[in-house]
Amino acid sequence: MVLERYDPLVDDVAAFRAACERRLPSVVRVNTVKTSVDRARRALDDDGHDYEQADWYPELLRLDSDSPGTSWPYFHGWLYGQEEVSALPALVCAPEPDERVLDPCAAPGSKTTQLAAMMDDTGTLVANDNNLGRLSALRSNAERCGVTNLVVTNQDARNLSLGPFTPDEGDGGDGGDDSHDGQEEPLFDRALVDVPCSCEGTIRKNPDALDEWSLGRIRQIASVQRDILRRAIQTTRPGGTVVYSTCTFAPEENEAVLDHVLGEEPCELVEFDVPLDTRPGVTEWKGDEYDPSVERAKRVWPHLNDTGGFFCAKLEVTG
Repeated sequence: MVLERYDPLVDDVAAFRAACERRLPSVVRVNTVKTSVDRARRALDDDGHDYEQADWYPELLRLDSDSPGTSWPYFHGWLYGQEEVSALPALVCAPEPDERVLDPCAAPGSKTTQLAAMMDDTGTLVANDNNLGRLSALRSNAERCGVTNLVVTNQDARNLSLGPFTPDEGDGGDGGDDSHDGQEEPLFDRALVDVPCSCEGTIRKNPDALDEWSLGRIRQIASVQRDILRRAIQTTRPGGTVVYSTCTFAPEENEAVLDHVLGEEPCELVEFDVPLDTRPGVTEWKGDEYDPSVERAKRVWPHLNDTGGFFCAKLEVTG
């Protein structure tokens, strides 16, 4: 069993296994681009929906219904169905209004629309994905949520080109190429790098998530993750923030990726606080040792907060 692999990392194996077998609560996020939390709650009350407000993030509402998309507030873009713990990386990224923010693996748009709301729908939010089908879902969700500060691109995030945005930084560049030889001016103030992963942490929502699991696949995905994170760092200004996140337990996709990138790019892991029960990143795994600073990352195990599994780290670009 795949989950047995992580027994050495978990403080309560029985609770961890039991949580992974329970059904995940149905959660929506209030889209503050279109409405307020109070208005959304009144709409749900009037429509006869029972819910519980998350104490750590007031915009999150846990519904009794398994079909949140059937309510009129959802249809009109007041609500967005989003797994509770997946709201964490945008909070850690903490974008400000009028900033330039990159979401290199954006579709279908839960974190993208959350970032836009946190930015008060101002500034520039570049949402990229290499899958055209998933981009259609992103565009649809952004339109339903009333997001207007969005620029949608269709590129491989490992070789993301700044394109027409580069001249805004005053370097007169032609949009760059795949060499990334330092001639491009970094553009973004922040980046939220929620990479494709093996999705082990989504087992409560997707019971078949582990059906195609293999160590070879883990290693292949980790190689892609490293390149995506490196490129995001390269396109973020010195002093800017890059948040790295996955919904998997595998250190190969989490701490090992950070360890590799710390040795390749001018960045450092920084401490951050979150309003959830978490555990630090691990510094050793299967005979490999990682940079001690990976302990500054946060692991969210399913049994700690009755959520899915998640991993989140915050980096500062240093040069």
